[in-house]
Amino acid sequence: MFVKRHVLIVFSLLFLAFLFPQEITAQSLPEKSEKKSKAVISKTAEELSKSLDENDESKIAQNYEKLANDFLSKGDNAKAEEYFKRALNSYTKLKLTEDKTRVTRSLAKVQENQKNFDSAIKNYEAAGSLTKDASEEKINQNDANRLRNQSNPASQTNYVDSNIELLKKDKKAAEVSEAYVQKAQNSLQLNDKAVAIESYKKALKYAKDKPEEVKIKNEIAKVYVADNQFDKALAINEKLLADAKTNNDFTTEIKQLQSLASLYFEKKEPEKAISSLKEAYNLSFQKGNSSEARKSLSSLIKYYKTKGEDKESMALYEQFFDNFEQLIKSDTTLIDAKTFQVTEDKIRQLEKEKVLKDELISKKNSFNYFLLGSIGLLLLLFFFIVKALYSIRIKNKEIALQSLRREMNPHFIFNSLNSVNQFIAENKELEANKYLTSYSNLMRNMMENSNKDFISLDKEVEQLKKYLDLEHLRFQDKFDFEIVVDESLDTERVFVPNMIMQPHLENAIWHGLRYLDKKGFLSLRFEYKNGKINVIIDDNGIGLTKSRELKTTNQKIYESRGLNNTKERIDLLNELYKKDISFTISEKEEPKSGTIVQIVFPLIDKI
Repeated sequence: MFVKRHVLIVFSLLFLAFLFPQEITAQSLPEKSEKKSKAVISKTAEELSKSLDENDESKIAQNYEKLANDFLSKGDNAKAEEYFKRALNSYTKLKLTEDKTRVTRSLAKVQENQKNFDSAIKNYEAAGSLTKDASEEKINQNDANRLRNQSNPASQTNYVDSNIELLKKDKKAAEVSEAYVQKAQNSLQLNDKAVAIESYKKALKYAKDKPEEVKIKNEIAKVYVADNQFDKALAINEKLLADAKTNNDFTTEIKQLQSLASLYFEKKEPEKAISSLKEAYNLSFQKGNSSEARKSLSSLIKYYKTKGEDKESMALYEQFFDNFEQLIKSDTTLIDAKTFQVTEDKIRQLEKEKVLKDELISKKNSFNYFLLGSIGLLLLLFFFIVKALYSIRIKNKEIALQSLRREMNPHFIFNSLNSVNQFIAENKELEANKYLTSYSNLMRNMMENSNKDFISLDKEVEQLKKYLDLEHLRFQDKFDFEIVVDESLDTERVFVPNMIMQPHLENAIWHGLRYLDKKGFLSLRFEYKNGKINVIIDDNGIGLTKSRELKTTNQKIYESRGLNNTKERIDLLNELYKKDISFTISEKEEPKSGTIVQIVFPLIDKI
């Protein structure tokens, strides 16, 4: 019976996930505003249908743009991009430069919202080149340069500040608010939470009584949470919750209850979190909001499962399915989505009819039908080709990753055998034997793990310890070392990238500590912070600058290849496993000398 019930749960979750897709759950606007937004979209869609039926290109372009803006205000960037592109095509046909400039910038914004930065940069530049207004040209160029410098947040600040001043002069309040939000996000990348909060607050002044106001306040709360200022975050969410209750804005009320639950979980106050989730869950049922009911239910069940409270989980499932039919009937979002789908299908049909009218005029009906069929077959063929190429690409990346990992071994083997030769030449038979024994153990471990992209932390530490022992045997008068692992890490269950740290330890010894006149120190630390593992390799050697001055040409080439190897391997691991691994190397500031290497990746407990 227990097994059957769990099987039922699994299939139920799959059924719910299928029934309530993401398009329906994305309800970020307040309830009144959302209903108004749907009404506006429906009206605009009807106007677009009428203009398509009349084949009026000017009205078609205007309605495409209006519909795109309606989707943008609703938070549907994909749909907004689709209709902005259609509007842009129509304005291009009509040769209306001013309208084309405006829509091109709007298109760049929605592409930036979707992280499609290459396309966004091209459209910002296109908008800048089209406009005759010097201020608008500068604003668009600033946005293009800002996106071009994604990897360097510090350089983005000037572009954002420049845009804020220009937009203030042009009295574009909505865009000023957006620019302050960009500045806040940029400050967070620079880990400057104070400036981020200040920027969000300035954005609020220009977004007052607009849908963006709630979103900005929630972003401020997130910054406070990240800074462990839970009381301030709670104050914001509780105020938003109170306002939603006063305005009978049930959708926002539900979402704020869910946000409060997340905050209480962060504060280690699960009782309050569960209470908020249950309140959100019950309100979702009362108001017929199936997507938010599912979201709250999922959070509750996840908590109960982590606590092993299966009875509570089953009770929630049973309650949900007992009221399932009633919930579906009362959920107007499903009906509204279906209604708009019908209208959009009508638009698509009218668009096809417009194409057919053009075809009849040009007397190419049969050719165009054949062409459409051919395009469909080509797209199908293209799909299969892309799928096959994608599989080959993934396999090639896996092979490349193994190749890069094994590329590190020859240099290490050469150095090790060279050391053995040195011991023999100096008649140090005991040291040579000891070194060869340790070396063979290390090489056996490395060979056993050579086909693995990730290994457990305890094995990696053991492997690195053996390696450092070998190097210390070689250069015992040059350095001492330590390996420190955070006590909160379960070394047998936590996985780390294989052979990522060893090349940097080797660089620290061979290009930093080896040249010291006194004995140096090498520290390898594994720290656990904010759900991520920070690997810090810290040496007090001669530093990067002096090391480069002493290197031969071959050594410089090898070091460059070693760093490139590490970066390439990290890029491949991120592409294959989506682990967001990052790597930085820096030189200590005077009067200290030495180098610090930092590798950061999320806590990985399974591959």
